[in-house]
Amino acid sequence: MGYRRADVDRLLVEATVAYENVWRERAELTDHVHELEQELIRHREGEQAMRNALVTAERAADEMRASATRQAELIIREAEAKSRDLVHEAYAERERVRRETSRLQAEEAEFRLRLRSLLGAVLEAVRDHEERIAGSLEGRSGVAAATQPAIGPPDDVVSAGG
Repeated sequence: MGYRRADVDRLLVEATVAYENVWRERAELTDHVHELEQELIRHREGEQAMRNALVTAERAADEMRASATRQAELIIREAEAKSRDLVHEAYAERERVRRETSRLQAEEAEFRLRLRSLLGAVLEAVRDHEERIAGSLEGRSGVAAATQPAIGPPDDVVSAGG
């Protein structure tokens, strides 16, 4: 009477593995976001280095100031465009990771709900089976149900909420 401990243990191991996979993927996504943030910082530092080089070049070459200024403006616009692109890409990636994290959290919640439902259904099926067995035994022996001891789940049956 009761459930098959090995089957339930196997189901719990599978659930644990799936849960660990979800968390591992989440950690990998978090690491990826961190890498993107670090790359953004490096690009900003590169942009600052280019600006510093521009100032040094202007001081060193007053006779070429006009052409250097035009060139610097072009470099700055390109750097700002690249910076904006990188920022937009980073925000898009962060949003994608946020959506993916939300999706994974929803999947986890759904999985937990389904697991609880499954465990509840298994427990109910065991109880129904025990009641059928008890009824069958009563019918065969002719003994009234009041004289039969109550058949309850074994001590090692896991409840659906636990």
